[in-house]
Amino acid sequence: MKSILTPLGPKADKDTVRRHNLSLVLRAVRDEGERGDATRAAVAARVGLTRAAVSSLVEQLMDSGFLTESGKTFSGQAGRPGTALKVARTGPAGLGVEINIDYVSVCVVDLAGTGRVRQTEHLDNRGAPAGEALARAARLAARTLESAYEQELRPVGAALALPGLVSGGSVRQAPNLGWNEVPAQELFADALAALRPGRPALPVASENEANLAALAELWFGGLGDVRSFLYLTGEIGVGGALVLNGELLRGAHGFAGEIGHVVVDPAGPECRCGSRGCLEQYAGQAALLRAAGIEGIGGASGVLELERRAAAQDPRAVAAIGEAGRMLGRVLSGAVNLVDPDAVVLGGIYRGLMPWLARPADEELTGRVVSGLWSPGSGRLRASSVAGDAARGAAALVVQDVLDDPVAYAEPSGG
Repeated sequence: MKSILTPLGPKADKDTVRRHNLSLVLRAVRDEGERGDATRAAVAARVGLTRAAVSSLVEQLMDSGFLTESGKTFSGQAGRPGTALKVARTGPAGLGVEINIDYVSVCVVDLAGTGRVRQTEHLDNRGAPAGEALARAARLAARTLESAYEQELRPVGAALALPGLVSGGSVRQAPNLGWNEVPAQELFADALAALRPGRPALPVASENEANLAALAELWFGGLGDVRSFLYLTGEIGVGGALVLNGELLRGAHGFAGEIGHVVVDPAGPECRCGSRGCLEQYAGQAALLRAAGIEGIGGASGVLELERRAAAQDPRAVAAIGEAGRMLGRVLSGAVNLVDPDAVVLGGIYRGLMPWLARPADEELTGRVVSGLWSPGSGRLRASSVAGDAARGAAALVVQDVLDDPVAYAEPSGG
């Protein structure tokens, strides 16, 4: 039988190995630094390199502005105390821009993952041409960048969080915005560059907003050891994302997770996507407010009014949220049966509605998950943390690139 050999890539040279090790050390300092004990010895033990090799790598990272050191740490063991290492609070950072139906949010995240600047504008993007909405976002991003520079941060890239089907830098379809085949990445990059004459163009990436919110939950939320989860975000629409073993599942074309357009009832209300009876028509923000009898109040104000009425035990508000919970649980049970996640995380408007939403959703999941491993109050259905938002996930996506290859993002000589 003839064997089939997979061609091997080129042999790693010394420069490639060193760049890889610089990434290992930078990530180790960031992770160890969260516990306050990132010494050269601790990093060497974590990454499996010699103390001498780690010291050389640390010096290069310090010279390039990625690390700082301060004070001494005492391990309680014999030997000299170590110098505490931390990722720098200045220098390379990530810019995240979330463009949603009724708001734009922009944030800057530093190498430690800390949100350093945040600006949000509440506006209705549904009636605006795509180019105008992206230009608005670029203006907010430009102001945010100036605030970052004042803190000696240097955002090295931007990532867009967009609602809808995102692939190759374009929004293929965003029904609630009315966008089809919009080159969002290019339009935003051009608008931002025009606002910053004389400055280098900022590289721009793009991703579905639910995917980025799920990554923010993974990196910054309170999931503990949970590495496989289904994330739902409720806004005007209903978005979803799936993380398996710590990796985002994008699907063959980048469109995985569109749970808001799973059909609950084929004879149900017409959806903006062109189908009927989608989950969004029962559990989206507009559907919830309409069912609760909240008219003329949209966006965040409408959701706050819904929460207020539910807390006051208004029958119509409680019933509307309960029905949305049942529909969510019904659709989620199918997803849980299909992919077997450890948890289901509800974000966006669902986080504040959990006191009334969780029980009916949990009951549906308990009755429909075939493994028998789902039970009410098990903790597998949980609210997202306040850290799990798409803009922060977008900014952190840029930071991940820096951590992967710090040499590529070192401050240019004389810059």
